[in-house]
Amino acid sequence: MRDDDRAAALLDWYDAHAREMPWRVGPAARRAGARPDPYHVWLSEIMLQQTTVAAVRDYFRAFVTKWPGVTDLAMAEDAEVMGAWAGLGYYARARNLLKCARIVATEYGGWFPDTHDALLKLPGIGPYTAAAVASIAFDRPETVVDGNVERVMARLFDVHTPLPTAKGELTELAAKLTPTTRPGDYAQAVMDLGATICTPRNPACGICPWSQGCAGRSAGHAESLPAKLPKTPKPVRLGYVYLVQRNDGAWLLETRPDKGLLGGMLGWPVSEWSENPVEDPPLAANWQDPGAEVRHTFTHFHLRLSVRTAVVSVEATPLRGRFVERGDFRPSDLPTLMRKAFDLASEAVAGN
Repeated sequence: MRDDDRAAALLDWYDAHAREMPWRVGPAARRAGARPDPYHVWLSEIMLQQTTVAAVRDYFRAFVTKWPGVTDLAMAEDAEVMGAWAGLGYYARARNLLKCARIVATEYGGWFPDTHDALLKLPGIGPYTAAAVASIAFDRPETVVDGNVERVMARLFDVHTPLPTAKGELTELAAKLTPTTRPGDYAQAVMDLGATICTPRNPACGICPWSQGCAGRSAGHAESLPAKLPKTPKPVRLGYVYLVQRNDGAWLLETRPDKGLLGGMLGWPVSEWSENPVEDPPLAANWQDPGAEVRHTFTHFHLRLSVRTAVVSVEATPLRGRFVERGDFRPSDLPTLMRKAFDLASEAVAGN
């Protein structure tokens, strides 16, 4: 099958089977003249980094309801955006989201640049995101390669070089297939193919529009591709997390430094995270050990935090952080790690 015929076959399949997503302009709407909103495309692509479509849908809807355009987002308070992002993880994305929105609003008049190179200059936009926004929002013939596309290419061309070593090779193969006609729809079609047909396990080769000419399928080992290098075991770091409530109901919270994990997010005071952490409470108190431990996994390590709780008087002065009145405290504004600590501490107190 020629490359042009393969692209045409995939687009025909996409026209009939495209997934519905709140940020996507589907094939029927495109034929009727609708165009993707670059703000929606960019926002969804940032949210989808390291995150599933299912997890992103509600966050996306909430963001565009509260901030309908990039200028609205640019004018938002940092803490408000970070709170709305809580639970999505990889919080550097939220900080860069605001930086990017403010640059687009002030330097580009509220309009996103429409080329790969110009998009790359914006905070939080790497090669993949630049290609995705240029292709989907502006119909540029850019090659968009995510994990789904890598899997499809490895199987289609029977590539046995393991990932991540194979990334360059798979991108070159994907580039050969990228058409100049409807490149935005094509980019979404390949990703949909990987997400719904050419899945990691039990691919539905019998209904795949590219089943004819798939070298991996012909060789009988499509399901074992792409090959991957063995993962290095993640180290474990330990620490302490301190939940302090005043006797008037206020909670002691702190905003984490902009740089580093959970940067800019609201959370409980914590100690260092290391193999041998030292207790570092945020104020003098009658600290209790409820026997609870928070477990959380980051990209490069597993974290285990021992929970400490205390109730203090209204005269208590913390060494760091600030007390937030009970009516102003929303656990939903906390990142997942900190919500886990709150839930564990609440369960431990209720059980005593």
